[in-house]
Amino acid sequence: MVILAVLFGQDEVEIKHALRPNMVHLYNEEPMAVDNLGALFTEGLFYGRIRFNSFGHQWKKELNINGIPVRKDHAIMGMGGSLIYRSGYLHGFGVGAGLYVTEALGTLKRKETYLYKAGKGAFSRYDRLKDGDSGIISLAQAYLAYRNGKTEVKLGRQIFESFLTKSNDTKMIPNTFEGLTLQSKELPKTVLKAAYLTRQKLRDHSGFHHLFAYGYQAGEPYSAYSENDDSGMHVGITKEKLDAKGIKDRLVVLEAKNRSISHLTLTANYTAVPELISYAMLQADYEMVWGEWHVIPGVRYMQQFDNGAGAVVGEHAANRKMITAGYKDPASLDSWLLGIRTDVVHDEWKFRFGYTQVADKADLITPWRGFPTGGFTRAMSQYNWYANTKSYMLQTEYDFVDSFEDIRLLGRVVYQDFDDNKPGVQADSTVFTLDVMRGFGGLHNFYAKLRYGHAWVDDHTPIVGAPGRYKADTSYDEVRLEMDYLF
Repeated sequence: MVILAVLFGQDEVEIKHALRPNMVHLYNEEPMAVDNLGALFTEGLFYGRIRFNSFGHQWKKELNINGIPVRKDHAIMGMGGSLIYRSGYLHGFGVGAGLYVTEALGTLKRKETYLYKAGKGAFSRYDRLKDGDSGIISLAQAYLAYRNGKTEVKLGRQIFESFLTKSNDTKMIPNTFEGLTLQSKELPKTVLKAAYLTRQKLRDHSGFHHLFAYGYQAGEPYSAYSENDDSGMHVGITKEKLDAKGIKDRLVVLEAKNRSISHLTLTANYTAVPELISYAMLQADYEMVWGEWHVIPGVRYMQQFDNGAGAVVGEHAANRKMITAGYKDPASLDSWLLGIRTDVVHDEWKFRFGYTQVADKADLITPWRGFPTGGFTRAMSQYNWYANTKSYMLQTEYDFVDSFEDIRLLGRVVYQDFDDNKPGVQADSTVFTLDVMRGFGGLHNFYAKLRYGHAWVDDHTPIVGAPGRYKADTSYDEVRLEMDYLF
């Protein structure tokens, strides 16, 4: 057995230590080339993980409407793990598979499953409501690979990390995709990625489903959870509507990252669902060094193009929940995002100052677990890419790796200035999060992470056109505890 290095990281190329805020899979041992069919499998490697995750969520105010709960305090824990196998490579060809298991135990009744906010990734809401299942067994990875030099092609079920597609493995099972992907480092100081993806399996689904189709279907009580029910999905782009128009929701991704110019990292990404929507992103990060001080300013620009998705939804396209009062062009999904940040690094300290602004046009629709504001202003559980949203973040990170055994502290404060004139957008909020991540010196395969989040939401934002009514006060406290043993 060898160890799967599960690193808490935002970007694989930036990882220097074993603990970072978001989960990214790396391997500390790679399968080797073999010279016969038998060795293809006998020389393969297994990577195992036993995982425990628990979540507690407390609202400032619980809420019932006409006797139906809308917000209710809850706690849930997930227990399970994964076993990943990667074969050797014969004439460049190899195979891989990953089996994931989770079982959840929570405080809410089966009929209240829809109320889970924290920890909903520990089980499948669709399976729980429909069949009563509180666990998932999923073959989330199963692929054929071909490697030639510094280029690898994969076909099948797999993790694919890019600007808008992420594994986002912070719960029990990562977000994975079906399709054909390519990653190459053949060009000097350049990483190229490409993908044609046909299906997706969100973290809280047991099976693969549509990439860009909400599952609502009249007469089917739980259909909203059957397809892409990610919080970044548009509820008006349904499987029924796409089927009626004969549109196949496939995802095309092209991405390049280049470091040819000293201290400068350039990233370009193009992501598209043909006939529906596309995105173009450019990002530049430049590192300046003064002795032991590193200052890294960065800028990101993303354009969202409506290539037919707005016409599928109709006159209420601009808001992902179809509440378009206050939107300048309710029928269009054209929009853009600007992000600016500066990192200041000195010894064990790292500070980040971030700002993002979304155009006063349409919401950004990105349901593949890659967040447009990620790395700039996004905090735990927050979706701050509604139209005309401005966000400001201060992040502080301290690393005890050299002095006190693999402990990392990460704190964030984010102020989110939403548009008060849009009823379909939440009220302004300030979010504080604190992460404590720990690796244990005597148990090199054991990691733990404690996360706390608190949101203050404005409770006196009037709803335009509804005198005497205010936007919801969704203030909350949340605690998460995760433990991983890798083998």
